[in-house]
Amino acid sequence: MALLEQGFAVRGTLRDLERVDEVRSVINRPYAELEFCFADLEADEGWEQATFGCTYVLHVASPFPAEQPDDPDELIIPARDGALRVLKAARFADVKRVVMTSSIAAIMGEPTKPKGYVYDESDWTDTSHPSVTPYEKSKTIAEKAAWNEAKRYGSPELVTILPGAVLGPLLSRDYSPSADLVRLLLNRAMPACPRVAFNCVDVRDVAAAHVTAMITPNANGQRYVCAIDPIWLKEVARILDQNLKAEGWKVPTYALPDLVVKIGAFFDPTLKRISGSLGRSHQVDNSKIVDELAISLRSNRTMIVEMAHSLIELGLVEK
Repeated sequence: MALLEQGFAVRGTLRDLERVDEVRSVINRPYAELEFCFADLEADEGWEQATFGCTYVLHVASPFPAEQPDDPDELIIPARDGALRVLKAARFADVKRVVMTSSIAAIMGEPTKPKGYVYDESDWTDTSHPSVTPYEKSKTIAEKAAWNEAKRYGSPELVTILPGAVLGPLLSRDYSPSADLVRLLLNRAMPACPRVAFNCVDVRDVAAAHVTAMITPNANGQRYVCAIDPIWLKEVARILDQNLKAEGWKVPTYALPDLVVKIGAFFDPTLKRISGSLGRSHQVDNSKIVDELAISLRSNRTMIVEMAHSLIELGLVEK
């Protein structure tokens, strides 16, 4: 959307071309500005056609499961090999620059740093640490592989964007697991709020960061943290309660004791997913993306409330 709004002609990829009409209806732009072709992170087919004639490539796809798999390779292989396929095709197509979506998971996916440590673009997740999740491993390994490939061949140029949990308004009912941060609270899927924190970012700011990184000459070879300071789940619930209570939404705002979460993790996959993050919050330094790309990152309140309204409008939550 951000590319089209700035006048770029866009070619997108889909694993299933039967979804073309569905995606077009959501984006709602003239056909001449937007086309689609087949490509899959796990196959060589299609990438040459996808990159042919392009000046820039935005590589935004990577496996993001609702639950962590038992075998990390289920995420690592498509994330790493997909990134390398994109870079290889871009190189052969003489693409000027690739902007790749990484994640803050690639810089802070382990708990060995001292309390109060501020993460920035110089950090990398230690994938050998036993607490690192398959997703965190996949994002770290894929980004490192991309940088090694770019350095090996010298082209195309490479920039990586490292978003946090992506919130903000949804375009359709097909949403990322990040939306569960708000959806589960609105649906009262949990009776109270576990003591977990998230570094969030608005989807519109992520889009703006990619487009700006694509066309800014000095961005070549840079990583950019794209997230704001952490917010505890209880605070997310409080924001929802303050803004939606008058509309009849009852959001649980009580704290869920850590012991209850740890016991419940044996039976509930949602609690299992967050049990390893209890009591942990991470400070990030986003000054680089603000100063060098002039991205003004929206507040937690803005992205949370606007995501909630879009979930309601799309019928994805019930009172």
